[in-house]
Amino acid sequence: LMASHPPLSGLTLVEAALRVLNTPCPHDKAALTDTIASLWGSGDIALAYNPNPDAPHEAPPDKPARDDKVILVEPSRAGRLGKGGTPETRIAILHSLAHIESWAIDLSWDVIGRFGRKRQMPKEFFDDFVAVAVDEARHFKLLAKRLETLGSHYGALNAHDGLWTSAEETCNSLEARLVIEHCVHEARGLDVLPGTIAKFRNNGDEASAELLEKTIYPEEVTHCAAGVRWFTYLCCRKDATCGDFEIDDQMLVPGEGPLDGGLNPSGEEKHTRDESELLKKLSLKTLANPEPRLDKNASTQTKFHRIVWRHFRGVLKPPFNDEARLKAGFGKEWYEPLQFRPEWEVRGAREERREFDAFFEKKRKDEAAAKAKADLEQAKARAREDSNRAIFLL
Repeated sequence: LMASHPPLSGLTLVEAALRVLNTPCPHDKAALTDTIASLWGSGDIALAYNPNPDAPHEAPPDKPARDDKVILVEPSRAGRLGKGGTPETRIAILHSLAHIESWAIDLSWDVIGRFGRKRQMPKEFFDDFVAVAVDEARHFKLLAKRLETLGSHYGALNAHDGLWTSAEETCNSLEARLVIEHCVHEARGLDVLPGTIAKFRNNGDEASAELLEKTIYPEEVTHCAAGVRWFTYLCCRKDATCGDFEIDDQMLVPGEGPLDGGLNPSGEEKHTRDESELLKKLSLKTLANPEPRLDKNASTQTKFHRIVWRHFRGVLKPPFNDEARLKAGFGKEWYEPLQFRPEWEVRGAREERREFDAFFEKKRKDEAAAKAKADLEQAKARAREDSNRAIFLL
């Protein structure tokens, strides 16, 4: 049963969003989502946010409240889901999807509570993400019910919170949040979901396949579309900030440069002063290596690519669900170039790697030459000692 909450009357939508984020139980989050959406739709929640700039404003939590019903582990320890050939693996897949949907509820309300007032977004923005939140809540409830039908329940298995990690990394940028969460991660879901549906269907679980195919899959397309639509809107409104195309000389973020984590030898090895100076030089060079200047008239897709490279460490891997992605509003020109890291980044990395390797190759040769010289001097000294000893014996 849903826990009791203070009344929602008199709240703005942003304030109501914080109620969801601060609610620990995912089932309660889903129920509260439906209530808030109904009040927003009826006009009982009339304002998206208080337009008074001097009004007090509660910040959203760094991480949404969560109860302890699901045991959280590191992503590397979550285990592989399998191919759905057994009831256990199909339950594991459904449990993973339910967990993702539970976080998607929070993500939908977080984008409202964190960015809606700050960026003074129009009512349609709030309408869209309330609708997304309602969808995610429905998906969670349906998946949780399906787990119970199969003799399990949400919380029966371990899970990880990798989805929220990327949300934390985009907490200062609405553009980055829209791009990474909706146009990278959710779009990747569109790529893999047909294969997931096939796993259930091929193994005789038609009910689960129907749930994914008829309800969740088509609605996830609209969620990706929301990301594309509102990112495009911000670009057209020409107030897309977040340092992605307002600051041309933006340095690479420490820890995200092409060679970060690869320059320093591992372990407790001590460096000489020269080595330390080189490592410092190369590190600073990586950080100070500016991205190419982005023209103020750059296309929306070019800005999209720049944000992906800023906030996404890997590359996008095919195969892509071109049909679903096109329905969401972005064609191949948006995502196909993201299969490879940008040349300007890779080129700088190659140059630094060569300089790094050359330094230590020279160091190795100098040390070998110094050792050879020392060995030679030692051999000469022993020869002189032997000669002196022979003369003394004579």
